[in-house]
Amino acid sequence: MLDLATDVRALTARIVDMESVSGGERALADAIEQALRPLPHLVVERDGDAVVARTNLGRAQRVVVAGHIDTVPIVGNVPSHESEGRLYGCGTTDMKSGVAVQLKLAAAIAEPVHDVTYVFYDCEEIDAERNGLRRLARDHPEWLAGDFAILMEPTGGMIEGGCQGTLRAEVTAYGERAHSARSWMGRNAIHGAAPILDVLRGYRPRRPEVEGLTFHEGLNAVFVSGGVAGNVIPDVCTVTVNYRFAPDRTVAEAEEHLKEVFAGFPVAVTDAAAPARPGLDHPAAEVFVRAVGSGQARAKLGWTDVSRFSELGVPAVNYGPGDPTLAHTKDEYVVLDEISEAERRMAAWLTGA
Repeated sequence: MLDLATDVRALTARIVDMESVSGGERALADAIEQALRPLPHLVVERDGDAVVARTNLGRAQRVVVAGHIDTVPIVGNVPSHESEGRLYGCGTTDMKSGVAVQLKLAAAIAEPVHDVTYVFYDCEEIDAERNGLRRLARDHPEWLAGDFAILMEPTGGMIEGGCQGTLRAEVTAYGERAHSARSWMGRNAIHGAAPILDVLRGYRPRRPEVEGLTFHEGLNAVFVSGGVAGNVIPDVCTVTVNYRFAPDRTVAEAEEHLKEVFAGFPVAVTDAAAPARPGLDHPAAEVFVRAVGSGQARAKLGWTDVSRFSELGVPAVNYGPGDPTLAHTKDEYVVLDEISEAERRMAAWLTGA
């Protein structure tokens, strides 16, 4: 059971202690549904292990506050524990502290200045095809409709606009197979991959400014595969690269860029996710940045589900407690005061205080 009347810091600890590794969110989703469904000011819907709760007050604008309830696998870091103003445990930063803030807002604010949709979804930390927000966008897009969205990913209490796109591709060098005792009769594909690595070593990533925010791209090898046997000259070597690109490029433009960079080698895209432009010029976003971020925002140097809201035509930002560099680490923690501050700022914005 979740007691939504408790302090947001204690609520975070309770949520962390409910294991919810991707694919195993059922118990936490049940607890969230059971806590929200009795609240008379909310309409609560359920799809699989995603829970959506929303107000219907006829306000001029609707905002969406979303967060995933799953975590990466546990490594001896559950149950949580508190030390020196920090809460340690799997998901403390990514992103159960953000989920706790969502729950407190949903329970406490019955008369927000905007209609609000709170989205708690599953399977964000694994394959994109299992992503709960993707499923909701496909099966219930009306549940995600809004004028503006906040994804409560950890940002250290800063507002982060948009997100970078990500593209994974295989760049292949071909050779000719031969016996290693007569290597001159073949052509070694692994040796032939050296120019691919030379390109990567010499690559200078862009740092473009998009809508006033500076993004920092990256192009890196993440896998190298090749070889047949200990006595065979290999005829194929594949270098898998990951390109993180700014939101002034589309996926198609990013793919074309890689083909230009690796001219002379076959390039096959194996996975891609679109970026999202910051959208901070939207009136609702401008108000949010002033009210919650003291007028300050920075670029999101990674991919998040703000991209899915962007595809739905809903401008979105990232904002939440927790240092994102601690996500997925064994010693993950969140500063307890950051959780309270995020709750305070979000509540003031939603109530117009």
